[in-house]
Amino acid sequence: MATTTMTMARALNEGLRRAMEANTKVLLMGEDIGKLGGVFRITDGLQKDFGEDRVIDAPLAESAIVGTAVGLAIRGYRTVVEIQFDGFVYPAFDQIVSQVAKLHKRTDGVYTMGLVIRLPFQGGIGAIEHHSESPEAYFAHTAGLRVVSCATPNDAYWMIQQAIEHDDPIIFCEPKSRYWEKGEVDLDEPPRGLFDAVVCREGRDVTMIAYGSMVKIALRAAEAAEAEGVSIEVIDARSLAPFDLDVMIASVTKTGRLVIVQEAPPTASLGSELAAELSEQCFYSLRAPALRVSAYQVPYPPSRIEEYYRPSVDRVLDAVDRVMEWES
Repeated sequence: MATTTMTMARALNEGLRRAMEANTKVLLMGEDIGKLGGVFRITDGLQKDFGEDRVIDAPLAESAIVGTAVGLAIRGYRTVVEIQFDGFVYPAFDQIVSQVAKLHKRTDGVYTMGLVIRLPFQGGIGAIEHHSESPEAYFAHTAGLRVVSCATPNDAYWMIQQAIEHDDPIIFCEPKSRYWEKGEVDLDEPPRGLFDAVVCREGRDVTMIAYGSMVKIALRAAEAAEAEGVSIEVIDARSLAPFDLDVMIASVTKTGRLVIVQEAPPTASLGSELAAELSEQCFYSLRAPALRVSAYQVPYPPSRIEEYYRPSVDRVLDAVDRVMEWES
């Protein structure tokens, strides 16, 4: 097994490179992704190696970028669109929900929609307004779209390749605060399927589900709780539409307690959906109500106070204490 250590940003770059080498119909398109290599340098060096016809510097017009990618997908190309920041995706929202999500069904399968929309999301980088949002629930709600999120370099490397190979449109959420963190990457075999959840840490008392940037927070909370005698099982959801409910149900049935950690605000969120679904499926196993640890129901704040807005280890541990103290 060939393994190497790299950052998530580098893993995404290498995954894109491998996909482009394997299929000449894989194209990249986005603002400043060519000569600059993207604001986070995810596409660094790819235009130099594959040319301007395959790594396309697009104008500052997200709707036009996604609309062009739709036409390319109809012609059989596999286009990977980079949205520079999460808050910039909204000009393309109409294209995504009206065209990208529906063309496969509208044409009764005549057209596939092999299109990946890379979306750097969530906060934690000290950025200004519209640069640290969590819009994943909008897309998970939209039938016809699949939504995934990587949390480790190894997942980033393999999931971007699996997303490019898939015939359905994928919203590929990348936690930008984790771009520079390093991890082991297996270059030979993907560890699991694109839509599989994974148990990151086994436990017996509480099931904790997170995704994106919050997986690290969940693991840190689990370590702290272990010192107090509470065993937390941490699940990285990875796929946000569809959820891998089998893995989650098995865990909640075992532990009887559920805490969901997300960086998004709580109302009509993925955490809300998971709490509802798992409460239905595991009703007779639950020993306490399912709890959500979320950001607050306000717009993302100025960078100086963003750490008060995002879920912290202390806030997660408070939820753990509450489900452990509950008496049926």
